[in-house]
Amino acid sequence: MNRRLLWKLCATLALGTLALVWVITFLGAETEQQMSFIAERHQQTLKDWGQTAERLYDAGEEQALADWLQALQEREDTWAAVVRSDIQPLAGSELNQRFRDGFRLGRSEEWKIHLYFAANPIMETTFADGHTHFLVLLPQRMRPGTYLPQVKLLLKIALPLAVLLVLSLVIYQHLMHPLRQLEQATRQFSEGNLGVRVRNLLGSRNDELAALAETFDRMAERTGELIIAQRRLIADLSHELRTPLTRIDMAVSCVEEGIDTQQLLPRIRRECRLMRDLVEDALTLAWLENENPTLDQDSLDLTDLLDSVIDDVRYEYPRHRLQANLPAQAEIHGSSQRALAQAIENVIRNACHYTPEDGRIRIGLDQEARGYRLSVDDQGPGVPADQLERIFQPFYRTPQARDDKPDGHGLGLALARRQLEAVGGRIHAENLSGGGLRMRLWFPVTRTPVEA
Repeated sequence: MNRRLLWKLCATLALGTLALVWVITFLGAETEQQMSFIAERHQQTLKDWGQTAERLYDAGEEQALADWLQALQEREDTWAAVVRSDIQPLAGSELNQRFRDGFRLGRSEEWKIHLYFAANPIMETTFADGHTHFLVLLPQRMRPGTYLPQVKLLLKIALPLAVLLVLSLVIYQHLMHPLRQLEQATRQFSEGNLGVRVRNLLGSRNDELAALAETFDRMAERTGELIIAQRRLIADLSHELRTPLTRIDMAVSCVEEGIDTQQLLPRIRRECRLMRDLVEDALTLAWLENENPTLDQDSLDLTDLLDSVIDDVRYEYPRHRLQANLPAQAEIHGSSQRALAQAIENVIRNACHYTPEDGRIRIGLDQEARGYRLSVDDQGPGVPADQLERIFQPFYRTPQARDDKPDGHGLGLALARRQLEAVGGRIHAENLSGGGLRMRLWFPVTRTPVEA
């Protein structure tokens, strides 16, 4: 089973989760890094304090320096001092220049502050002589990372929600686009647009929703064909019934006026029989077309069936010569005897109908690899080559047939084809070289589910 949509959703969620973890980790580390440094304005304040202390110290104003330190400590609620660092190496050791340059009693203003330490660090500004230092405990107002807890809460809650929202929107759009197309197509189809289709609107997409669109298209195509066929059948049936009804109406009017009653009554009976046959054939065809029924699966002998049908046709057309070349036995299995009998009878009657009196109809049955082929040759006018397939459409008759045989209604061959298809057979027509039409019917020896 095609599970492309499942894998797409799994891949989207997996990638989205990985992206979410990476973004949270990256932004968390980057945010903490940026928030671990003292703000530039506070750095400048610390430097200014160091310069003030150095200026007072260099001027020798110790009392002024002490007063300034006292005022600074009270104002900032912190500790501050100016100290000397006279380092004396012992045991003959020496201080290298790297140590002298990097030695500090506190932290520089530009250094990173460890936010996880509760105590504030001591900041240092070294005077020009390299041995005197201004030290101050970083005031609380200058401590960086004040909003770090809020930022971490934001990264742990708001950011995942935002990423999940984006993922949900992506998945929603991916699912809803074909569903909207399907909804619009269903609405258009219900409003009478039988030609609407969905699959082509989805492009190269190939997943469960594309399969659903293909199923909808097949349903729409089949339903549309049935609706169009029903409309055509109703229109053709109405057209075909109009002529005999008109004749009956005229005949009834003549009967009411007492004009030639004995000749009009047989005509009314014939027109009524024509309408009854027409309605019965149309209903049978509609049933076969719309329901796709499973017909009875009988075992029968085609030779016996053909003998019975030919005897009935001979009785109805006594002036036609029916020549049959049939094998002694031709058994088939899984077919409907009634459907085959009606189909064969329609074909042979059609051949007799268009063959002139004293004409010859040849009927031959031959065995093939997986079935039997029945040939019915007549001596009628034939059918134009471009219309050989159209004669199997309901109510279709060639212009010549309508002129020469106006009493037909064009359902016999359509019924024969549909009945044969219902039992796994087939039928087609071809013109004979010397004139006339040949019908070829094929019956399977054993009907299989595929053929059915």
